[in-house]
Amino acid sequence: MKKGRPNSKPVIEQQPQPGRPSDSESVDRAAEDWIRAHVEPVGPIETTHERPWSTVLRVPLAEGVAWFKACAPVQAFEPRLTAELYARWPDRVAEVLGHDEERAWLLLADAGTPVRELGNPPEAWLDALPLYAELQRGEAAHVADHLAYGVPDLRVATLPARYDELLRCELPLEGDELGRLRAFAPRFAELCDELAACGVPESVQHDDLHMANVYAQGEGLLLLDWGDSSVSHPFASLVVTFRFLEELNGLSPDDPWFPRLRDAYLEPWGGGLEEAFALALRVGAFAHAIAWLRQRDHLPERDRVEFDRWFAGALRRALARTVD
Repeated sequence: MKKGRPNSKPVIEQQPQPGRPSDSESVDRAAEDWIRAHVEPVGPIETTHERPWSTVLRVPLAEGVAWFKACAPVQAFEPRLTAELYARWPDRVAEVLGHDEERAWLLLADAGTPVRELGNPPEAWLDALPLYAELQRGEAAHVADHLAYGVPDLRVATLPARYDELLRCELPLEGDELGRLRAFAPRFAELCDELAACGVPESVQHDDLHMANVYAQGEGLLLLDWGDSSVSHPFASLVVTFRFLEELNGLSPDDPWFPRLRDAYLEPWGGGLEEAFALALRVGAFAHAIAWLRQRDHLPERDRVEFDRWFAGALRRALARTVD
């Protein structure tokens, strides 16, 4: 696991938080003691990045590295969720060496090479997406448990009310864009009803499924960084995946890779779901923008200007889906 984010969400620096790892010390004593209870570092434990939502430390080991993540309250559910997923899906989720639910700490084994460093080839997604779909199908049985332990609730039935909540916020959009967003509210509610009627069970939705969060290790692929996850329509995960294939790989929206990847993802779900998939991408673009409110609400005011620059992009990508 080599931690880093593309611009799915902005990089915003933040002052060290009390009780959390800081740059002034390699790691605070409590966290270091906890790390050493699980692994044996062979050198200094160093902060690799500090964000409002998490701090990540690199832990050098005799045979490689481990990665410690201290999650802020906004994603305190992540260590337990990751541990639960690894327990059930050890062949496709990064290895959990330890986790502390109360302190929202997570220790992961190195996951190999991010697909980003391989150029984000569509061929890698051809392999990764069916594995991810199988995980989602299995996790549908654990939705109630995930919700009980704080995984955000973005189930389709909740989305019209969350859309109204979005409209009540001061959004980084122009006046005509805000008008389009408001005018689309009734149609959005109809689309949510149509998507719910498709009968696909809701499950864990990663919501940050891009080339920096899928890793190649040997012959396998591992998924990690579940801090943006929610319980929602599973197909909406590919909103982010497809966005980065367009923006970074230069694939046009009508590139034949997209139906090929769609079909690979849908194969574990069964046949006849192409229309549901297209509908989920449309609804999911708005759900993805709505999900940004969770991080935004936890930011200090000084960090919101930079955050809103990227938030506006998410909102505008959703607005592009308003045309029938």
